[in-house]
Amino acid sequence: MAAFEGIINASGRALLASSRCYAIDKGEAVAVAFDFKKEYKDLYHATSRPSIVDVPPMTYIAVRGSGDPNEEGGAYQASIGVLYALAYTIKMSKRGDHVIDGYFDFVVPPLEGFWWQEGVRGVSYADKASFQWVSAIRVPDFVTPAELGWAAGAAAKKKGLDCSSAHLVQMEEGLCVQALHVGPFDDEPATVTQMDEFLAREGYENDFSESRRHHEIYLSDARRVAPEKWRTIIRHPVRKA
Repeated sequence: MAAFEGIINASGRALLASSRCYAIDKGEAVAVAFDFKKEYKDLYHATSRPSIVDVPPMTYIAVRGSGDPNEEGGAYQASIGVLYALAYTIKMSKRGDHVIDGYFDFVVPPLEGFWWQEGVRGVSYADKASFQWVSAIRVPDFVTPAELGWAAGAAAKKKGLDCSSAHLVQMEEGLCVQALHVGPFDDEPATVTQMDEFLAREGYENDFSESRRHHEIYLSDARRVAPEKWRTIIRHPVRKA
């Protein structure tokens, strides 16, 4: 779904127009950064009570890898640095000479991850070394492979960072169940159990496949928040039973 242009009314709700967002300041329209979390609240404001959502196609900068995400200095941790460097290079292009067609300012969305293991339906938290993963950050649809290539070159020049592992992908999750998990990642199985029980009551079943994976959205900065307060949206693909 494309970002939009709109005027924020008295209730703070955006009114659809075309491709950017504006707020009213002293009677004048002022451009404000588009925030995916605010404009797609059903996708980023889950509660501990599981719910069904229909997820539209989304564009991501992504890095694919494997192995234990907790490995100090490992591939997963390196991927996070690459993703944020690229996302912020694109966002801050407004301050440089490079012009991106269709650009509008945006708030960099939270980090996300798609996880799986060979021969496992869902994920097994007991064997982190066997994880396959795609680490990702959502970006506006104006980000093309060419613009990602420009951002990788700019990040390499400014930060000395090799971003060649990143690529642009479009995820199409469709019908899913999601719930908010609060606490350490190792405690996620309890939340997944609640999601599975909800599916059974409501007449749905999990529908994992090569293109539809266990999905996590990280709403907390694990470097600054205690593990017992980490907030993670867990999302699983489903179908009617």
